[in-house]
Amino acid sequence: MMLPCEVAVKSVIPAIRAYVAQELTQTHKMKQNDVANLLGITQTAVSKYIRHVRGRVIRIDKTKEIQTMMNEIASKIANEKISGPKLIPRFCEVCQAVRRKGLMCELCRRSEPTLDINACNICKTVQDCSGRL
Repeated sequence: MMLPCEVAVKSVIPAIRAYVAQELTQTHKMKQNDVANLLGITQTAVSKYIRHVRGRVIRIDKTKEIQTMMNEIASKIANEKISGPKLIPRFCEVCQAVRRKGLMCELCRRSEPTLDINACNICKTVQDCSGRL
């Protein structure tokens, strides 16, 4: 069985990176190398995110609240050039919102077919990545 955080690492985090990379390169007209440096990933990874080769296991950009959060991340990166440790809480906030909204439930069920996603409340009650309420 995969823990919800493992599912998030394999699906939600790449989806956030894909959205932010696309936003930075298209809306903010940043170069892939610059985006890669600010996100702490390779230029090749940025290219794959933009071409939808990576980060498409889950579509989280259809939810207005989450889309707004990711746009704010992109704006902060582009305008304030924040990176590294300053980005971590922002990514965690998006991940928590995805989990609270139940957007990851189907992926958890795929990893554990016996899981009753209608009865599961794990992600909806966890407030932060440490598991504290």
